[in-house]
Formats: sequence, structure tokens, C-alpha cells
Amino acid sequence: MNTTFYIFLVLIVIVAFLLVVVIMVQNPKGGGLSSSFGGGGTQQLGGVQKTTDFLDKATWGLATLLLVLILLSNISIFGAEASESQVYDENATETTAPVTVPTTDGNTTTDDTPEE
Repeated sequence: MNTTFYIFLVLIVIVAFLLVVVIMVQNPKGGGLSSSFGGGGTQQLGGVQKTTDFLDKATWGLATLLLVLILLSNISIFGAEASESQVYDENATETTAPVTVPTTDGNTTTDDTPEE
């Protein structure tokens, strides 16, 4: 595998960790981080609603980024495998074994022309 895949792998792990953190901060009932700043139903100075909007947008953004990174890492794996297999195929067609041809006097000689 190539280094591009490992870069994508590290980015995927970081984004997945951040996504878990953002999801754990949220409250399933809609309170989450906003309820810890005081005020059950009242809005505070900066507007607690903006905190939940940010967490919601961060969740969707990180989830989308995670899917894009996974797809790009998949493309980088198959791209590396395709280029490696092309190198192996080119080497296989360039090397041919010499053909042993018997002569009329009983000795064998090698013929360098490949058979087709």
C-alpha cells in the first residue's frame, strides 16, 4: 500500500474521534451542551440555540467529511493496486524463456526468438 492510503487512514481516525466527541456532547432530548449553561427553557445572552445549531452542523459536516475520506481512501487503494499490477504485467511480457530446439546431430541449441 502507498503512503496516500496511510494519510487518509490517519485523517479518518481523527474525524471519527471528533464525530464521537460532538455526538456525545449533544443531548438526545435536545438539551445537550446548551442545558449545562443554565436555564432550562430560557434563552441566555448569546442564545443557547446557536450552540445546538453549531453542534448539529458540526455533526453533519464531520459525517460528510468521514464518508468522503473513506471513498477517497478506497480510490487510493485501488489506484495503487492497478499501477502495481500494470508494472507486473509489463515485466511479465518483457521476459521470455529461451526455447530449446533439438538439432539433427543430437545436440540441443537455444533459440532466442519467443514462441507465439
